[in-house]
Amino acid sequence: MSGPGLPVTASLPAGAVVIGIDAALTKTGYAVLRAAGRGERPKLVEGGLIRTDATETLADRVAAIGTAVLELVEQYDPAAVAIEGLFAHPKHPGPAIQMAHARGAILYVLAAAGRPPREFAPRAMKQLLTGSGRATKAQIQFAIQAELGLDKPLEPDDVADAAALALCGIYHPRPNTPVS
Repeated sequence: MSGPGLPVTASLPAGAVVIGIDAALTKTGYAVLRAAGRGERPKLVEGGLIRTDATETLADRVAAIGTAVLELVEQYDPAAVAIEGLFAHPKHPGPAIQMAHARGAILYVLAAAGRPPREFAPRAMKQLLTGSGRATKAQIQFAIQAELGLDKPLEPDDVADAAALALCGIYHPRPNTPVS
């Protein structure tokens, strides 16, 4: 199976587990996918949210994200982990700073576990999944739904974005390299 921008075969062997993580301080989305053999679709094993409470200290929130990611890595023993590269809008730097806190916890856990992430810039992720670096959320949702053979789009968006990242982790040909 292959979506509009996806290659025909995966860069990982069938059965390999890939975790996609959409980092955020309040709601970090994650998706666990299993790579498929030729002519088969990757399988969604699990998806969900790591939530933190805004009333907690920043240190407690960062620690909670790190602990939850460590539990995922220990439970699934992934061949790869894919995360979104840090991006910022010059007029709104706050979300990037919050995302950086979550990414820091995630990157630390992955480094300590010997699982360097595959990082994907938003445009590169869109390009790989749809063939266009300017794809809309709806186009990305359609590509995820088609590639995973789902009856309906993944919700919430944080989980869908994590699944998109995991698909990129499966199909990107060079392991553990930033993709911009």
